[in-house]
Amino acid sequence: MRDLLLGLRPKDFDVATEASPEQIRALFRRSRLIGRRFKLAHVRFGREVVEVATFRGDPGHDQHPERVSVEGRILRDNVYGTLEQDAWRRDFSINSLYYGVEDFALIDYTGGMADLKARRLRLIGDPEVRYREDPVRTLRAVRFMAKLGFELDPETAYPLTECAGLLENIPPARLFDEVLKLLHGGYALAVFELLRKYGIFERLFPEAGVCMDDDPRALALARSALANTDTRIAQGLPVTPAFLFAALLWGPLQRDVAGLRAQGLSELQAYEVAGGDVIARAI
Repeated sequence: MRDLLLGLRPKDFDVATEASPEQIRALFRRSRLIGRRFKLAHVRFGREVVEVATFRGDPGHDQHPERVSVEGRILRDNVYGTLEQDAWRRDFSINSLYYGVEDFALIDYTGGMADLKARRLRLIGDPEVRYREDPVRTLRAVRFMAKLGFELDPETAYPLTECAGLLENIPPARLFDEVLKLLHGGYALAVFELLRKYGIFERLFPEAGVCMDDDPRALALARSALANTDTRIAQGLPVTPAFLFAALLWGPLQRDVAGLRAQGLSELQAYEVAGGDVIARAI
């Protein structure tokens, strides 16, 4: 709904229902259940895959500690509820708009339409609590700002930098997927500038962040590589994560190579050793 109302072409459509994932699986032969933290049904329709989620309810932070970590991160979110409860469990208000297929009505419980018209990105509920529930929301905030050109609501912005430190608790595989969404969305340069503005880039690439502060060449190379990637995506050309990660990690690589050369290694040896070390530390 968000992209349609903004005049953009949605990349896909998500379906939400009161039916449980198991009921959906039993109803559609060409379907399967995915996810543990957040169980969903993927229903195949021709060549397309339609993602179907069950309405979520309050996870019960106090009553169900096995679902929430000591930092406040939701570990399991398979508590089901009503449509209205599901809306209040969404992250940003602009993502909590529903289109009812029975009466073709726009359903808005959280003020998402007002935020959409104001081009404002606002977390539903207490921002710090919502970031702690899922620290990846710090990255989603940056992605939506860059993609939509929205301003971040002041209350949503206030705890952003501090809560970004909780990203270290996110499994590497999920974090890698989220970073790819940031860099391969066609607005990587804007994302990069926002990550640096809010002190999040240093959480993702600590060594690269230090090197970019110390060496203008490292910063210029990163910006050039990201701008080039945005251009290629706009032209429908292929892009590769390896190119971007190489550009972002160029600073630490050069620093390590210089240190190894000072120890007597040849240039080739220094690059081989430094390359492996830098990648190992970045993973």
